[in-house]
Amino acid sequence: MIIFPAIDILSGQCVRLKKGEYSSASKVAESPFETAARFKAAGAKWIHTVDLDGAKSARPENATLLIEIAKTSGLSVEVGGGIRCIETVGYYLENGISRVILGSAAIDNTELVKESINTFGGERIAVGIDAKGENAAADGWTRNSAVTYTELAKRMEDIGVKYIIYTDISKDGMLSGPSFERLFELNRCVGCNIVASGGVSSTDDIIKLRDAGLYGAICGKAIYTGDIDLNKAVKIAAE
Repeated sequence: MIIFPAIDILSGQCVRLKKGEYSSASKVAESPFETAARFKAAGAKWIHTVDLDGAKSARPENATLLIEIAKTSGLSVEVGGGIRCIETVGYYLENGISRVILGSAAIDNTELVKESINTFGGERIAVGIDAKGENAAADGWTRNSAVTYTELAKRMEDIGVKYIIYTDISKDGMLSGPSFERLFELNRCVGCNIVASGGVSSTDDIIKLRDAGLYGAICGKAIYTGDIDLNKAVKIAAE
């Protein structure tokens, strides 16, 4: 299993949210570049990044910063937030980003997901499914959709999506453990590679996700608070 340490950017700063509430944003590091360097030193191979400004505005707001992280960190970087057109997908992938995450677009613009996969290949596209209860949310978690997270996952698999990042919004930033039942249900109902996001707060969580056969786990707040030692987590995930 792969550990994806997270860097979320809001107004150019590294922050974490609680339950997706922008009003709860708290700064967790002085520099995203220094943070990425620490992640690499701890053994990480990937970084999960989110343009929180872009997630709300529906256009990239911190692209220059995120691309610079990819160029200077020596790590593979995946980016989500504000990616609503093929031009933005291409801009990221042609400038050093390894994988682009489509979230709201998966709900509102299935054709964009198809076009992205056909143009750039399934290895470079992931879909983020962020759920409030049973239903998927969009627009930086500010809008609920009428589609369930499992139904959306099946639709994405049918059009060729290989990677799904599942976030239970109620767990995000709360250090309360991920939604194991929903993650395991998702892993059973589709053949995509499933990445757990939200609430991963201990090595026990990582072991449970690994043993269930998940592809990856995103670790955010728990790394910054010290609840998870990244070097130890990377080693456990690889066992």
